[in-house]
Amino acid sequence: MAMAAILAAVYVLRYLLSPSGRRKSLNLPPGPRGWPVIGSLGALAGALQPHRVLAALAARHGPLMHLRLGSYHTVVASSVDTARLVLKTHDLAFADRPRTAAGEVTSYGYLGIVHTPCGAYWRMARKLCATELFSARRVDSFRRVREQEMRALVRGLQAEDEAVARSSRPLLREHPRRARGTAAAGSSSRRRICATDLVDVLLQLAEDTQTQESEASLPRDGVKAFIQDIIAGGTERSAVTIEWAISELLRHPEAMAAATDELDRVVGSGRWVAEHDLPELPYIDAVVKETLRLHPVGPLLVPHHARQDTVVAGYDVPAGAPVLVNAWAIARDQASWPDAPDTFRPDWFLGASVDVRGAHFELLPFGSGRRICPAYDLAMKPVAGGVANLVHGFAWRLPDGVAPEDVSMEDHVGLSTRRKVPLVAVAEPRLLAHLYAATE
Repeated sequence: MAMAAILAAVYVLRYLLSPSGRRKSLNLPPGPRGWPVIGSLGALAGALQPHRVLAALAARHGPLMHLRLGSYHTVVASSVDTARLVLKTHDLAFADRPRTAAGEVTSYGYLGIVHTPCGAYWRMARKLCATELFSARRVDSFRRVREQEMRALVRGLQAEDEAVARSSRPLLREHPRRARGTAAAGSSSRRRICATDLVDVLLQLAEDTQTQESEASLPRDGVKAFIQDIIAGGTERSAVTIEWAISELLRHPEAMAAATDELDRVVGSGRWVAEHDLPELPYIDAVVKETLRLHPVGPLLVPHHARQDTVVAGYDVPAGAPVLVNAWAIARDQASWPDAPDTFRPDWFLGASVDVRGAHFELLPFGSGRRICPAYDLAMKPVAGGVANLVHGFAWRLPDGVAPEDVSMEDHVGLSTRRKVPLVAVAEPRLLAHLYAATE
């Protein structure tokens, strides 16, 4: 009994000293009723697809929702209006990132781009991204490399003498490795193509900033963290998005036909799609945007962290609270997409000004505001080019006996949200044979 009393006293003291115990007077957003100690964790227990669970909870409790996870407050924004308040109106208040053990380990002590807390180092990193790593000039300098990567992918698809059913996901995931092999075949050739690669740029920046104050310099571990963030956010997610796009086109033959017709009209059958063609391919652009709407590779944006007490939509968000933006729920919100929001409809984006650069909150695959993914332009080019060349270069069909409605669209949440079951399809070359040759 004495031990039980001591434990009870310790728990009460801990609770009173915790954020929950101190902030009983806060006007928190509505949310599921929490249990003692665990709070709202029970509502998320075993959730393999947390974006769907949180969307269902938001449908009951509102677009700005409060969860108590253990003794900590968490706020979830699940609508265009609440996302705008978090990412634009109160952008500075939520520009920080939560400090987690996983984030610290994977980013070499918060030295990357994604998980770095707001401060002098992050401001330096953001400036480097804007002026050096992902500027329009730098992105354009890698155009030939991206086009070589795409040739490596289509040659891999064409390598089978006879069209057979193949899993597209493994092939797409091999794409970055094949491309690196092609580019690495001669380092001098690669340097002629893109002058200096990102690693060289980062190493030079690390050397140039060593004379500055420590918080605004780029250490060697920072170079590794930057590269890791770029690889994780680039090659893997691009391949996943391309696979989702081909999956949707196979499920919607009328959309596949429209995309093919546009490519035949603009590009013709005598060459591959080049990056300079992309502005003339509005339907391909619409297919990519619609794929990102229905299948964002990050359905929950990287968590934000409240730097100070803030009032959002009349509710209190306490300092230190993680703030989540459910991009998946927003992209399927009937208020923004009134007619069948769960249906693949590229036509939504034809003639519309909606883009993915963070200004239109109904479509947030890269986030918005200060913490928007700085590499969105670098990410979009290989996805658009990949979808365009795969549709242009091959006549796609499902294996015999498989109907479009039989294609599973279940997702699996990991580092990116990929198909739960790899896509199996038949790809038959449809252009002139010499275009598939290995020579550049």
